[in-house]
Amino acid sequence: MLRAACIPRAASARSRYEDPGRRGRDHDRHASGPTRGRGPMTRWTPRPDGGRPSGTPCSHTWTPDPRPTSATCPSCAARGRAPGDLLLCLVCGHVGCSDSSPGAHATAHFEASGHPMARALAGDRVWAWCYEDEVYLEPLDEIMPPATPRRPESVWDYPRPPALREDDRLVQVECAGQVVAETRRAIRVLETSHPPVFYLPAQDVRTELLFPAAAGRTWCEWKGAARYWDVIVGDVVHARAAWSYPDPEPGYTALAGSFAFYPGRVDRCTVDGEEVTAQEGDFYGGWITAEVRGPFKGAPGTQLW
Repeated sequence: MLRAACIPRAASARSRYEDPGRRGRDHDRHASGPTRGRGPMTRWTPRPDGGRPSGTPCSHTWTPDPRPTSATCPSCAARGRAPGDLLLCLVCGHVGCSDSSPGAHATAHFEASGHPMARALAGDRVWAWCYEDEVYLEPLDEIMPPATPRRPESVWDYPRPPALREDDRLVQVECAGQVVAETRRAIRVLETSHPPVFYLPAQDVRTELLFPAAAGRTWCEWKGAARYWDVIVGDVVHARAAWSYPDPEPGYTALAGSFAFYPGRVDRCTVDGEEVTAQEGDFYGGWITAEVRGPFKGAPGTQLW
């Protein structure tokens, strides 16, 4: 079995946000090397014979398949050694040997980079290993049917006060080459003149990457006090990229424990694979997808709409 290791803490922009009581385990994920591609993605699931005994799912369920940076383990080749089985890093394409010894170069790459996922480069069975969640995975081979086109929605048909609607489409948020949130359990908030805002449950968000923002609170007349969060992946800081309502007002309690993300302050947001366009302006965080029709509040001259 591969040896899973904790990532040593690195000096980074994160240090000034650190709250020792906030979490029991540090996940310092670095995003060095090529960022996440825009091509086909592989979806993984814990392997029946190697999944976590607790049943807790792996937090890295979608990965790109980068081109290998070498044909063999460079560290072994430099020493004239024949490498063991090879693993491909699914973040940057590094190739390393995968034996279980402390010096295995795939493990050493994880410890140095924090890149959590690697897959086997040889063998009849395709499998991957997640160092952070300590679980073997296999690909989900079923083909997802194409999404059914949705009826057009005008934001001028949305109500005020805003309405909450459950949404089972696949929603993803990416920062610095990492999927920081992924769910099919989003709640859309629909308010007159605004594109929908998607709220994602905390269980489907990598909350270890969220840190309280320095200037972090506003008030909504409907939902109550909002708290803002920086998203930090390694040394990459996305300031005030997310917000939440820890104690929302009556009528909006379903949003407690969920996070919303500004699509213009992260690298990419998608809904069923469609890339989201951000609502204009520096305050509102609406997600514009193909079915949503404007005009939208947020652009210059619309503040009084």
